[in-house]
Amino acid sequence: MPRPPNKSRDDSQPEWARKIFDLRRGLNLSQTGFGQRLRMSAMAISRWERGAQEPTAASYIDLGNLAGDPLCWYFWARAGLRNEDLMRVLPNFRKRLGRSSLVNLRIAAAGAGRRKLQPQRLVAVPLLKVVVASHGGTGDISPVLDDAPVESAIAAPNEWCPNPSTSTCLRVSGNSMSPLIHDGYILAVDSSQRDRSDLEGQIVIAWNKNKGLTVSRLKRYGQAELLQPENRDYEPIMLDGKDKWLILAKVLWWIGKEN
Repeated sequence: MPRPPNKSRDDSQPEWARKIFDLRRGLNLSQTGFGQRLRMSAMAISRWERGAQEPTAASYIDLGNLAGDPLCWYFWARAGLRNEDLMRVLPNFRKRLGRSSLVNLRIAAAGAGRRKLQPQRLVAVPLLKVVVASHGGTGDISPVLDDAPVESAIAAPNEWCPNPSTSTCLRVSGNSMSPLIHDGYILAVDSSQRDRSDLEGQIVIAWNKNKGLTVSRLKRYGQAELLQPENRDYEPIMLDGKDKWLILAKVLWWIGKEN
């Protein structure tokens, strides 16, 4: 049975277990309610709080996003994130946060709709060990993003990720979306936004059992739907019943190296 939120913790438990319990208690949530916020079962929360099983890197990222400043820094550090570039891009955070609060995070400038960054709440978006191909290539075959292993994470302003719990980052292979998106870029995607009727003209992640994950722009011409590349050297893909393409996510923004 889930513990009541106000029950005291045994100080012999690992620090990370006590921190998780304190966060849940501070939010006044049962283990069931806390688990729902993190897309985990009450049993998993119980194992964390007893120190029987440590959260994965992905779960630590979600815990940090739920906790907010300053506890987020502890959980993100447990996920193995780094801070050098974050503190260069967001120097005001160095003033607002004490030295003991700094953890290792990484952030890069957004390639789409560049905005001036101000001191604000951040979320950590998991960078998955997943490759999404452009036209003419083959991306990772699995259509399930939630179970993919986490390589690292990228910190972004909260307003860039309207749905942090369903936002992830993927690596791009290929140049069919250039000059907008180049080979090696990282895409931030939201898997809760997959309704085709709302995505006409948007850049999306699509999946087909033969081509795997593909990045393209969804276009509609009358009754026909196409995956339209930015680079006209590549052919569009017709979305018809035979190919069985699925739309998995909307691309929110992307990052890449500046020349």
